[in-house]
Amino acid sequence: MAMMPKRVKWRKSQRGRIRGVAARGNTVAFGEYALQCLGTGWITARQIEAGRVAATHFLHREGRVYLRVFPRKPVSSKPLETRMGKGKGDPEYWVARVRPGTVLLEIGGVEEDIARAALMRVAHKMPYPCRFVKRRHGL
Repeated sequence: MAMMPKRVKWRKSQRGRIRGVAARGNTVAFGEYALQCLGTGWITARQIEAGRVAATHFLHREGRVYLRVFPRKPVSSKPLETRMGKGKGDPEYWVARVRPGTVLLEIGGVEEDIARAALMRVAHKMPYPCRFVKRRHGL
């Protein structure tokens, strides 16, 4: 089952607008290597889950995978062949908002070449360009 919040205060939300670069969640915090998003927009819960499955499958239960984004925004849509009006549609899926610089996924406990290969597999599942980043020690 796809990721979604256990409970929300409001069932439906407006689309909103994403501007600027990531001020938080833009550094490697838990693992040693990470995948950093370079685009602006939404990543669906299914895309996040596909990336998680690809990374854990490639690592053969070695190391640790940390997800750094969570889909907390509901996206609603109206059924096909429905006339205009009659209110807003029901929530269809959940998305995570990302800005350039947001760390999507981290890996720890494996060698750099293995982590790079695993994160490149995850990058192919993402809708925006991503890059491989390492933890910066001594800051």
